Amino acid sequence: MKTKKYLKIALLVVVAALFIWTFVFLYQKSQPKVVIYETVTPEITDLEKTTVATGKVEPRDEVLIKPQISGIISEVYKEAGQSVKQGEVIAKVKVIPELGTLNSAESRVRLAEINAAQAETDFARIEKLHEDKLISAEEYEKGEVAVKQAREELQTAKDNLEIVKEGITKNSASFSSTLIRSTINGLILDVPVKVGNSVIMSNTFNDGTTIATVANMNDLIFRGNIDETEVGRVHEGMPVKLTIGALQNLSFNAVLEYISPKGVEENGANQFEIKAAVAAPDSVQIRSGYSANAEIVLDRAQKTLAVPESTIEFSGDSTFVYVLTDSVPVQKFERRQIAVGMSDGIKIAVKGGITAKDKIRSNEKKDK
Repeated sequence: MKTKKYLKIALLVVVAALFIWTFVFLYQKSQPKVVIYETVTPEITDLEKTTVATGKVEPRDEVLIKPQISGIISEVYKEAGQSVKQGEVIAKVKVIPELGTLNSAESRVRLAEINAAQAETDFARIEKLHEDKLISAEEYEKGEVAVKQAREELQTAKDNLEIVKEGITKNSASFSSTLIRSTINGLILDVPVKVGNSVIMSNTFNDGTTIATVANMNDLIFRGNIDETEVGRVHEGMPVKLTIGALQNLSFNAVLEYISPKGVEENGANQFEIKAAVAAPDSVQIRSGYSANAEIVLDRAQKTLAVPESTIEFSGDSTFVYVLTDSVPVQKFERRQIAVGMSDGIKIAVKGGITAKDKIRSNEKKDK
């Protein structure tokens, strides 16, 4: 009997303990948690809002060297990567005459030779008669002019035949159109032809064959695109910072000099072309077509009071922060309206409402 009595008492004690534990647990759960927020202090700093345009660095002008005569490349004297001066020979073209033109030129020479031979014979007779004083001086002069004309026509016919066959005459070798010369001082970027390639001169129907591409690599520009949401905030003359990844992320200064007046849709967004003059040191070799990023400063605020933008509460056209007023026994914050300025995406300038001594509530928090 006593054993049963002790078991009942023990059971009642366990039930009472469980009841008390449950009550304490539920009471604790019902109590609000004490939250401690991290705080930040406004700082005086410089802010810049920038945009980045992607593009390439290339010469301002690339000159396409084209032949002034059609034919076949017989010699190539230069290759890509070499410097060239104005007037320097890059390649030589061998003329392949058209059969009908060649026959016509040869026929002209034969006729000129016949006429010249006859003129020489006639002039010899006239000269003998003049020496014997059997004809007048006037008739002698006419004969002299006729033989000179026949000689000139023969030489012209021979020169024409040389031009048809070789594209050049001995008397005009220095002005030969078969020698393809550079028209500017610069660097050869490309020589797309090889010995044996056929080339044609430019005319009304085609642009002609490009023998070489030459550019002045001391006059470089950055060519890229900027989004329409930011194009209204840039203007000619703005400084640009270029970063070229191929040169171990070296940076160069540039000046924005062109903004396209017409946008082009790309990937669903309107893009506007921009160009910037690059100021690169002579000690750095920049190759045409290097990819580059152009950083343009859209807005700048110097020595301004700033706080992290994440601490700002935006409500309509108003902005607020929570300023710490007391920390004992728990933190207390005051919601305070402030005036803000520009933002760099991380920090935002504060024009009024708080001081550098205030502590601003951060979004970071932890349970006590």
